[in-house]
Amino acid sequence: MAAAPAGPSRTSSREEILNAAEEVFAARGYAGASMRAIAEAAGVAQALLHYHFRTKEGLFEAMFLRRAAAINRIRIARLDAMLARGRPSVEDIIEALLRPAVETGDEPNQGGPRFAALILELTTADADWQRDLMARAYDAMADRFIAALMTALPGLDRASATWGYLFVVGAALSQMPTTGRAHRLSRGAADDADSDAMIARAIVFAAAGLRALAVPTPDAFET
Repeated sequence: MAAAPAGPSRTSSREEILNAAEEVFAARGYAGASMRAIAEAAGVAQALLHYHFRTKEGLFEAMFLRRAAAINRIRIARLDAMLARGRPSVEDIIEALLRPAVETGDEPNQGGPRFAALILELTTADADWQRDLMARAYDAMADRFIAALMTALPGLDRASATWGYLFVVGAALSQMPTTGRAHRLSRGAADDADSDAMIARAIVFAAAGLRALAVPTPDAFET
């Protein structure tokens, strides 16, 4: 009997394909990645990618929503648990928002550093489908946290709560991947691999900013 032809023909699970896609998209960006390169990384025929996801856009969406949904489930579960116990503090709300993302960024086996790079790329994308993807991935979760911040800080209006949420998330994005920059700039006094130390300081910093937004002077936001 003739031997089977060599090449990427083995059956691969959906998770393995998505892992390969995440690696290629993070390394090359959406524009630079190809279905062929992803198929090669996954060790499957390119036709299998088209069968499961139809297009590169469909594959990117499935890959991105997988990680985003996993992080958001943890965030919402923590927020719901706190709300069930009573009115949480602004510090508790910020920790529930930040910690799942930062800890994912510290986990190479969960694709954390790669996913951080993909979020940063997507936040600056201008294609309609990419903006829609960000909305589908995060807006419902963001709405819950913005409302919780307004409850925790009664003087915080919707506009300031929204800006505060975006500032906190923006800071978290820059800290998801472990780069060693904090260690360099602090001359060894800080270590961005120490998630607990970084999150503790981020909570203090963010809570102070949100409290300042909750009690602005009348002309604070004039330009």
